[in-house]
Amino acid sequence: MEDYTPQFSEDDDEDLYEHYAFDVEKGQKPLRIDKYLMNFVENATRNKIQAAAKDGSVYVNGTPVKSNYKVKPFDKIRVLFKHPPHENLLVGEPIDLDIIYEDDVLLVVNKPAGMVVHPGHGNYSGTLINGLIYRFENLPNNSSDRPGLVHRIDKDTSGLLVVAKTEQAMAYLSMQFAEKTSEREYVALVWGNVEDDEGTVEGAIGRHPKNRLQNTVFLGDEADKGKPAVTHYKVLERFGYVTLVSCVLETGRTHQIRVHMKHIGHTLFNDERYGGDKILKGTTFSKYKQFVENCFKVLPRQALHAKTLGFEHPVTHKFMRFETPLPLDMEQCIEKWRNYAKHQELE
Repeated sequence: MEDYTPQFSEDDDEDLYEHYAFDVEKGQKPLRIDKYLMNFVENATRNKIQAAAKDGSVYVNGTPVKSNYKVKPFDKIRVLFKHPPHENLLVGEPIDLDIIYEDDVLLVVNKPAGMVVHPGHGNYSGTLINGLIYRFENLPNNSSDRPGLVHRIDKDTSGLLVVAKTEQAMAYLSMQFAEKTSEREYVALVWGNVEDDEGTVEGAIGRHPKNRLQNTVFLGDEADKGKPAVTHYKVLERFGYVTLVSCVLETGRTHQIRVHMKHIGHTLFNDERYGGDKILKGTTFSKYKQFVENCFKVLPRQALHAKTLGFEHPVTHKFMRFETPLPLDMEQCIEKWRNYAKHQELE
């Protein structure tokens, strides 16, 4: 998403704040802008987009457009409002946090599934950051103005995060993540029987050209459309139609495990955004379909947990490693598959 400033007349006396900016791809077919933006803005309804266009908040190439405007290749779209993005308005909230370690310079939090790490479109309260700034004063900002955050995990991923309490800790920990010396292991349940006991997925990750809410892998000549990403995986247990794997991150791209595992044909179990909430492997029997739907009910999110986190302490320089057990929803889902696999063997 490139920055683009439309030409406002000098007598504009109101400040406008950019909330979204998109450069339309060269292969884009003509499409109404309200439909286009629905594919690119999370939690946006068509009514909201149409209302924004009616108010003159949707700009193409510097000019306000109505919701029936047809998007063309290379158009520069900006959505501008008179108020700053809500994520910039951080408010402390008394939220119960599962802090498993804390000292003067950092803390390690076990984030539950369903909790958003920082405010963003559609999630302006109840986030980890709202809870952190209520509890701790003067947390250092990272390069994206997110107080205390050294790294993040997705809303529906559970597990461990380290939070910096001082500028020095922020710099020291961020450097380890950048230099790939931190240790991050996730446990995931994926569709299909993963053929090799272990392996490495390499492939640049960037925004999906047709669906901005997804990321995808770019290879070969297109690799420069994404950022380099490396995931090492190891099979922990096989259940026939699904496999339990350990994934160790060498890099930390958005949705990295979800994208890399889908890329090799093993989409995460019940990962709605990437199509894992459908039956991707198995039989057509209604009994099996009912079993999978019961698993989805037990685990109503992608099957991904940030289990292990290791880093060198910014002050003592000792290497610290933290582990957290799988949450109950994942344990119950895995147990269902374990029993199913045993039952299949007996037949």
